[in-house]
Formats: sequence, C-alpha cells, structure tokens
Amino acid sequence: MQYEYLFGLHAVKTALKRDARRVHKVLLLQGRRDQKIQALVDLAEQQHIKLQWVAKAELEKLAAGQVHQGAIALCEPMRAQSEADLVQLLDQLTSDPFLLVLDGVTDPHNLGACLRTADAAGVHAVIAPRDKSAPLNTTVAKVACGAAEVVPYVQVTNLSRTLKMLQQRGIWITGTAGETDQELYQSNLTGPMALVMGAEGQGMRRLTRENCDQLVKIPMAGEVSSLNVSVATGVCLFEAVRQRG
Repeated sequence: MQYEYLFGLHAVKTALKRDARRVHKVLLLQGRRDQKIQALVDLAEQQHIKLQWVAKAELEKLAAGQVHQGAIALCEPMRAQSEADLVQLLDQLTSDPFLLVLDGVTDPHNLGACLRTADAAGVHAVIAPRDKSAPLNTTVAKVACGAAEVVPYVQVTNLSRTLKMLQQRGIWITGTAGETDQELYQSNLTGPMALVMGAEGQGMRRLTRENCDQLVKIPMAGEVSSLNVSVATGVCLFEAVRQRG
C-alpha cells in the first residue's frame, strides 16, 4: 500500500473524525503535550489507530517544507466519488441541492481552496470531469483544511451528460462567463442549483456552456479582467448563500 501524508493539526483531526478508515498511523512531535495534541491522541485511541512520537527533525523531513504543526497522519490515498455516488447523494437530500461544478480546474491549490469554500457555504458536492481536473492529493487536503474529507468530490466521465442528468432532476445550472450581460447580483440563485466555474483563462468548455440554463458574471470595476477561480467561486457561492438564506 502506498500511503500519503496529511500535515497539520486541523487536517489530521478532521481525518480522524471524518475518515478514520484511511488513517494508518499518526506521528506526533515528541515532548509536546498540549490540549490540541491531546485531542488527536484521544481521537486516535478511540479509533484504535497507532500513535508514534517522533523527533522534530523527522517530522520536518517528512513535511519537506510544509507546515506540520507537530502532527502528521499516514493515510491511504483519497479517492473521488463516482456519478453513482452523486445520484445516491441526491436521492438522500432533504433540502434543495446546492452543487459546485469545476470545469477544467487543474491546480490542486485551487481545488483545495474551492473545497474549503464549498464546505463553508454548505455545498452538498463538488463535481468535476475525470479528465483535465486536479486529483485529490495531499496538497488539496492541506489547502482545504479538512474540507477534502467532508465535501464529496465527484469525478465524472462525461460532464455534459451529468449536467443533463441534473437538469432532469430539476436542478438549475448557472454558469459563469465574463462576456455575458447578466451580472451575478441580478441573477436568481435560489432553489435547486449547480454553479459552474470554468478554468482560468479558458473558462467553461463549449459543451459545458451549452448545458447551462443561465450565464452570469462578476462585475469588475478595476483594470483586472478576471479573478482567480477559487476567489471567484467564493464570491459566487456566498451570493447564492445570501439569496438562499
């Protein structure tokens, strides 16, 4: 089994609470005995997960420049969910579906930031095409600060087909495009909906755009013509949260 590392108190704690089956072992800083470390010890012992106290130099070597805060978890790799898992999730929802679709977001830092924002906004799942999308990895997990273990990340073979399936379930597809006339704050983001964010530069692919029910843009007042995709995602999701509140 090839394991991957999770770095940081919050990421390790979330993995132990939400996805303990993936955790093989937890490495903790030798000599540190504060409340935050004790909380990890308690969770690991409850889940019968092996603990190992190691020197700071060993943690630094494993972290390879990343901030570990005295805690590293050795985990099985995260795996994206499938379209069948998405259908099951939708069938079980008791409230209007609130979904985020990322079309062509390949940077794991951006994916991690989008997952973190999606969790904060109450998104039920994040959907992406299997090709030309960032995979779940340790960078995503670190940037997401625990959200990667909480928010379902669904990778589908055919995004256009998935969007049509969502529409058949009464879910309104809202895409983002800089050239449209309709501004975000003039649009209706209530009810069952999926927000589609395209890759930086290229935006949404043609077939994805054609499957959107409406296109909206974030009004830009300065010289910059576009925002980083994770920042734009936060702006759009929380406008939807405001409207849905």
